[in-house]
Amino acid sequence: MTRIDLAEGRIGLIAGSGRLPIEIIESLNARGAKPFLVLIEGEAEPLPLFTSHEHGWLRVEDFGRLVPMLKSAGVERVVMAGGVARRPALKSIRWSWSLVSMLPRLVTALASGDDVLLRTIIGHLEAHGIAVVGAHELAPDLLAGAGLIAGPKPSAADMRDVHAAAQAARAIGALDIGQAAIAIGGRAVALEGIEGTEGLIERVAGMRGHGRLAGRSGGVLVKCAKPAQDLRADLPAIGPDTVDAAFAAGLKGIALDAERAFILDFATTVARAKAHGVFIYGLKGDD
Repeated sequence: MTRIDLAEGRIGLIAGSGRLPIEIIESLNARGAKPFLVLIEGEAEPLPLFTSHEHGWLRVEDFGRLVPMLKSAGVERVVMAGGVARRPALKSIRWSWSLVSMLPRLVTALASGDDVLLRTIIGHLEAHGIAVVGAHELAPDLLAGAGLIAGPKPSAADMRDVHAAAQAARAIGALDIGQAAIAIGGRAVALEGIEGTEGLIERVAGMRGHGRLAGRSGGVLVKCAKPAQDLRADLPAIGPDTVDAAFAAGLKGIALDAERAFILDFATTVARAKAHGVFIYGLKGDD
């Protein structure tokens, strides 16, 4: 995948929680770019890497300030990276004329899944002349490749789990519910909800001794981009903690969409997978 030309206009980064904003900034800095950062209060950490750049803090209730902040910093293109767990209540939003004009769409978006909300935010930014680019376009080296990436080669039974979990993950993705599923013994046993991937893995770990899972070992976690997802925001991701949690839950491996999902802190993630004997596999298309 081709990298975006950084000479075509200043980049802004809306940073939430997690590792992805850090890796995007490091990638941009390595290419000589100094992005303007919008740090989401309560989500982004006040890391020296963040605060050493030109930046501003933004509460989710002050969403109406986002476009003026970006415009005043000369931002022409923006990328959204990291998690934002909290949604504001309508009564707590500080309204601007631009937000009032999009009130019906915003009401619908806040009551809908993440994908609808992200598309609404993207539309708002682009309506004000700020192009939205994907993190994968700025740092394609973070994307998962196809086939075996780390760890032991999956067995035929493991691949049956991969396919079962992938089918389930894509089904809930089509409903804008989540991006991940876990299969054990060739059938999906748990789907990602609002608790996220970490909560999903913990839930399966707690199910090991109950019902149909009693005595069953193995299993696979699969994370897929939602079928209708705008790839410029919220691509699935894994990192070292995901591998540790999968191992602790007794899973044999992790699979994710090739070129549509991130592997963060790649060297550490691969090393953990090898140490735990947990495979990481990149799914290509309907593989």
